Amino acid sequence: MTGTPLHLAVALNDAGWHPAAWRAEGARPGALFTAGYWAELVGEAERGLLDFVTLEDALGPQSAAFHRPDDRTDQVRGGLDAVLLAARLAPLTTHIGLVPTTNVTHTEPFHLAVGIATLDHAGRGRAGWRPQIASRAADAAHFGRRTTPQLTDDDVRDPELIAARLRPLFAEAVDVVEVVRRLWDSWEDDAEIRDAATGRFIDRGKLHHIDFEGPHFRVRGPSITPRPPQGQPLVTSLAHASTPYEFAARASDVVFVTPHGRASAEAVLAQVDEAVERTGRDLRAWPLKRFADVLVLLDEEPGAAARRKARLDALAGAELASDAEIFTGTPGELADLLLDWRAAGLDGFRLRPAALPHDLAAITRGLVPELRRRGVFRTAYDATTLRGHLGLPRPGSRYGAA
Repeated sequence: MTGTPLHLAVALNDAGWHPAAWRAEGARPGALFTAGYWAELVGEAERGLLDFVTLEDALGPQSAAFHRPDDRTDQVRGGLDAVLLAARLAPLTTHIGLVPTTNVTHTEPFHLAVGIATLDHAGRGRAGWRPQIASRAADAAHFGRRTTPQLTDDDVRDPELIAARLRPLFAEAVDVVEVVRRLWDSWEDDAEIRDAATGRFIDRGKLHHIDFEGPHFRVRGPSITPRPPQGQPLVTSLAHASTPYEFAARASDVVFVTPHGRASAEAVLAQVDEAVERTGRDLRAWPLKRFADVLVLLDEEPGAAARRKARLDALAGAELASDAEIFTGTPGELADLLLDWRAAGLDGFRLRPAALPHDLAAITRGLVPELRRRGVFRTAYDATTLRGHLGLPRPGSRYGAA
């Protein structure tokens, strides 16, 4: 590799990110709720030497509307628990990172900490996590303990309006991530002795109460799970506006942003920088990796991807819409776009395949070889952990240092 390495991840979602993808040629709608389906996809991503995959999750069935459920029956509805699925995939893979999404508005921080720590143990240091707030008020009805803001159609037309309405939930989410991180640190690395001869399994002095108290909850700790192999599994977040940019600055190791062009990427990264400055984060001590999301339809033949999108749009009865840039073209053309955008200051990209497995295979077998030819993508994994793939150090326990 002759240039600065480019980081690549894929976001796996149902049959793909196009709502009609389950009806595309080569789709496997009958296998969507099987572990084998997901194992084949993640295996393909690992063969392409990608940094990590993200797995979507939600508290309610998918919806064509961002802010409310619908009654449609012509699109994929239902899914598997992302953390449990990632744990099933962990022993089937060896290098690729596994980053499930979880809701943090209605889920106890203690349970989240244990689940992701367990995944990191199962994957021997390859776990990540995408905390997500509950943006749909209907999700609260599953639990009956609280209500959350009901977004309106006017709200969802402007990312800043959405962020303003949901700002209290983002503030709560910052506390959730802080509690989870403290629980990951609550066992020092050498707390486990496991000496059968002396009968000492743990050093109780190296397990710590975190004693967190905030406006939303109090958590004493320690965790029930020993410290994860990475120390701190990778925390990621998706951000479209000022409030989620600030959440990323306060809580995340990686932020996914959604620019539409190089100039847009420069403007978005400037907003991320402003959020980092407002929060006082020291990027030298705690780096923040910036990935751009792009929804992709890829084919080797020029024009084929656009024609395929048109067929999918016709099946869906509407043109594909997305918060992220929608790209249709060849692997070479996508490589041109990625390298142009990277000059704005991006560390990598999270690609959303429009149709699975077609567009995932086009990424691993078309785009990746093209990037290698240009000297900007790895030819082999040179690390064994997710943090290692991104060049991030393994942090020590805050309690051990004290």
